[in-house]
Amino acid sequence: MGELNFSRILKRGLMFADERALIDLASGYDATYRQHIDRVTQLIGALRTLGVQPADRVGVLAGSCHEYIELWHACLCGTAIINPLNSRLAADEFVYILNDSGTTVLFVDATFASLIAEIRPRLDHLRTVVLIGNADAPHDLRYDDLVDAQPVSSLPAEPDDDQPAVLMYTGGTTGLPKGVILPQKAIVLITYRSQMGMLIEPGWRYLAFMPLFHVGSIMTWALLIPTGGSVYLLPGFEPKAVMNAVRDHRITAIAGVPTMFGLIVHHPDFEPSMFESLTLMGYGAAPMPDALLARYMSLYPNLNFFQAYGMTEFAATVCALTPYDHRVGGNILKSVGRPCIGVEVEIRDPETTEPLPVGEVGELWIRCDSAMLGYWNKPDATSHALVDGWYRSGDAGRMNEQGYVFLADRVKDMIVSGGENVYSLEVENAIATFPGVTQVAVVGRPHEIWGEAVHAFVVCAPGAATEADLDVHARKTIAGYKVPKSWTIQSEPLPLSGAGKILKRELRERLVAAAQ
Repeated sequence: MGELNFSRILKRGLMFADERALIDLASGYDATYRQHIDRVTQLIGALRTLGVQPADRVGVLAGSCHEYIELWHACLCGTAIINPLNSRLAADEFVYILNDSGTTVLFVDATFASLIAEIRPRLDHLRTVVLIGNADAPHDLRYDDLVDAQPVSSLPAEPDDDQPAVLMYTGGTTGLPKGVILPQKAIVLITYRSQMGMLIEPGWRYLAFMPLFHVGSIMTWALLIPTGGSVYLLPGFEPKAVMNAVRDHRITAIAGVPTMFGLIVHHPDFEPSMFESLTLMGYGAAPMPDALLARYMSLYPNLNFFQAYGMTEFAATVCALTPYDHRVGGNILKSVGRPCIGVEVEIRDPETTEPLPVGEVGELWIRCDSAMLGYWNKPDATSHALVDGWYRSGDAGRMNEQGYVFLADRVKDMIVSGGENVYSLEVENAIATFPGVTQVAVVGRPHEIWGEAVHAFVVCAPGAATEADLDVHARKTIAGYKVPKSWTIQSEPLPLSGAGKILKRELRERLVAAAQ
């Protein structure tokens, strides 16, 4: 038994028993740390009455709500392995994940209850469906009835640091999703790394609008507990709701993906004064366009910025660009920062797996104790990804002499055109600086002569840019062979995953369908 288990973090919340822990802005629910932890102990008792054992998988399919955070905390106390389901998946994907994971108990809200009822005959292991809320929807039991029937008790004995805690399926943007098994210590180490890197202080107020099924939601349900901060919870991301909540509740910290922050700053109702209470803005999951970061830094010169780079397989962050790095500025702002404390990163040749010299582009290999235990029911995928204690990330990048990691692309997203490697991120950054561009994604389009041709999807207001405008602008900063040979300019947003990442697979499929 060690200290790297989530129960140890939650217990610390009792030091701030009378401080506000959780405010659900949609329902009006408001709880102190004492009230929240008491309710978590009731939920633990309820799960036990359902016959849930520590190795059982408990699924959650719901929008962001205080009950979802209670479920995270109850399961992470060693009660069960939580399986948070991506709410944007299709019915067949839910069937696959629930059957593959062997989920026995599923918590749903009214939005998804009818869907689960429809597919339930296809679910091999599910025995109990618990409905969150009071809606008239299919269910076996109601959440509140289940919890209220249990007495308040003490938190149970701490789980072992290596005990499986989370089964989180990757987005499935290519092929079937893989279930990542994270141990207790992965959750704790990520919490500690983020606490140190973000310079979090007591009494912070964090506004959460990232989906709670995403690995980045650790920011929501773990990060502020050690310092007694308060989490203000929105049901989802909507630019105006975020702006108003920050202003009205004097929010101290927010975190999201760059797409969200682009939509905020380009919103017609945005006023810089709305964010004057902020101490920290965190971003990650996708690259922040240079122009967007520069705009925020010019608007808020005293605001701390923190970029996290990571993946589900490590419970999130492995590299970070700290507030100090942002103040230093310069070329390092184009990086994803340096490896966090305890994390090792090497750049290796994707074919030979041999380490490459400083400055050369290769595949990122990562090693640390927050690594996954493996992929659920996929030994071949696990053995390919985890090699001698190292994880093959699939990301292409380079490292400079100071240890800053510069991403080039996902290995699978690199475009090979006429024998030349084109990294989509570099092209996207060149285009994103054009005035009025709010989103950009660059992919390879099949070409009979060059193999692939560079194609750009650009989102801007009607009439804000032409192909010629963008071509001239891009050529100012990147070589001619990297400039897109074809363009799609649209006003509608690009398709996003539940984590806020642009779904390049869908964009490639769109190009193939158009060609056919």
